[in-house]
Amino acid sequence: MQAAAIGEQLHASGLDRIVHSPLARAAETARIVSGKLARPALLEDDPDLREAEFSRYLQGLPYWQIPLRRPLWFVHKAKRGLLPGDESIETMGARVLGVVRRLAREHPGETIALVSHADPLNAAWILLDGRAHNEREMYRKGFDKAGMLRVEMDGDQPKSWEYIPPPQVANPASAAA
Repeated sequence: MQAAAIGEQLHASGLDRIVHSPLARAAETARIVSGKLARPALLEDDPDLREAEFSRYLQGLPYWQIPLRRPLWFVHKAKRGLLPGDESIETMGARVLGVVRRLAREHPGETIALVSHADPLNAAWILLDGRAHNEREMYRKGFDKAGMLRVEMDGDQPKSWEYIPPPQVANPASAAA
């Protein structure tokens, strides 16, 4: 529902291309958004938009069980990037911003959307803002599910950015009542 609402919000935006993480849920979001546009966008995946590597270690558990059943989570939260397979905030954000810069060089003048995941997008936002690379900053100004970060480019350099909260969608349970 949120992906469809974003597509409706971007309907007349002239979006040319949607580049998404190769994970199925990101590809599905990209397809739904594109389907709501006035003219469907080109879709492509980019492995640099993938979820944080450490997330694989955490998969399959409810959030409340992670500290009990995945003890390396404490090290990850204390300082990202210390463990094998974990990425620092700088590394994660740099791979997302690398995609942004590459797309700006390869497709000047196009309006492009990226579909990624919360941690990589938060890390990119931290780098853009010049904030400290710590866990507190990862959640101080975090992405809501279906939130957007609009970035205006000057060549391949970001010149301005703003967070756009997700569109409000009716809860199916409350809509039926």
